[in-house]
Amino acid sequence: MIRYLFFIFLFLLSAGFFFGITGFVLADTVSDIQRQISVNNKQVEALQAEIVSFQKELDVLGAKKNTLQSTISSLTLSQKKLSSEIKVTQSKIASANLKIKELTLSIGDKETAIAKNQNSIAKALRIIAENEQVPLVARLISSNSLREAWQTADYAVQFNRALANDINDLRVVRTRLATNRDEVSTTKASLVALQKDLSLQKRSVDASKTAQQQLLSQTKNQEVNYQQLIAQKKAAEKTFEMELINLQRQLNLIVNPGLLPKVGSGVLSWPFSTAFMNNCMQRKNLFGNLFCITQYFGNTSFSTANPQIYNGSGHNAIDIAAPIGTAVKSALAGVVLATGNTDLVRGCYSFGKWIMVVHSNGISTIYSHLSEIDVDKGQSVNTGQTLGLSGMTGYATGPHIHFGVYATDGTQIMTLKQFRGANVGCSNATMPVATLTAYLNPLSYL
Repeated sequence: MIRYLFFIFLFLLSAGFFFGITGFVLADTVSDIQRQISVNNKQVEALQAEIVSFQKELDVLGAKKNTLQSTISSLTLSQKKLSSEIKVTQSKIASANLKIKELTLSIGDKETAIAKNQNSIAKALRIIAENEQVPLVARLISSNSLREAWQTADYAVQFNRALANDINDLRVVRTRLATNRDEVSTTKASLVALQKDLSLQKRSVDASKTAQQQLLSQTKNQEVNYQQLIAQKKAAEKTFEMELINLQRQLNLIVNPGLLPKVGSGVLSWPFSTAFMNNCMQRKNLFGNLFCITQYFGNTSFSTANPQIYNGSGHNAIDIAAPIGTAVKSALAGVVLATGNTDLVRGCYSFGKWIMVVHSNGISTIYSHLSEIDVDKGQSVNTGQTLGLSGMTGYATGPHIHFGVYATDGTQIMTLKQFRGANVGCSNATMPVATLTAYLNPLSYL
């Protein structure tokens, strides 16, 4: 009887009775899912080609003279590029969901097969128990020959071994599929986060579109009016800078160089994502550098080599070109010292929307010309955390961020009117004010 049932078991096993029942249905379903994933991948490839094309057009516009038409065209192209990037992310999320569904079906199929296998074998064992009145040990003793005894024992061993191997193999497959499903779930989570970032960018670009409409209204869509507006901004900015420098010379704040990080220590990260900075490296020919920098700190090689030397000469930060809506990251963990928007003061062409973060190593960082601010005063932030979105608020004739590094001891947040009654256009605007020696070259710490 044992021999008979064992051969039945082997036959059913080879025929796929135990774990092949749902195979045909699953195969069709998985095939459909894979076809959908393939379609999504082709859509992603097409969209990525569009994005590359939009970026090339933006680069061409960026190399041209700043005109009203070029500004409007850049904003329009940025919106199209962003829309394509959002679609890419949505397609990737859809593919991740399909992959999770595929793995879940496979896991469920294997689990069902294991259960059926166990039930079938339990039934076979019950049949053996019901039909075998003589225990296996007794049959071995009462066998007519030693050969028959060994065969009886061997059948039982093979039966148990086949059962154990089958169940173990299925469990291994189930564990592997569960691990894959967890990995895809993690991927999906990152893609959902990316979609959230892109949604924020879209919100920012939509806001800039409103500003674009206001610009068209101000200039009456006339290039001559636009150039007059740019000239007015430049003149107001120059007046503001001169007044600010005069006030800064009088600030009674002492900067202790010994409390600052060592030059070249690399304590700061770039205020953008790794992907953004990698893209800058690929656009070296456009900017002449690997970091999308459009304006450096100071105006001499001496100021670059000596981070504590500013003396009111040249640029007090670095400007980094970034499409409107690009996530701006904290260069180091710290606490948000303050935020502000100088555009709220009529005639003040300065930082626009800005954020200052104070760090524990004696320096603070500022991020300005933003389109959106996503943090609050007093909030703790981590290195790489999104602070806001890039823009072109304040004195900015193109989308970028003004990234500055200050010695914390030599910096205060105030209105210029609070200090010696300044009366320039920005006198009522709240902003960081620093003694001249408090301005540090960001490249000395990146």
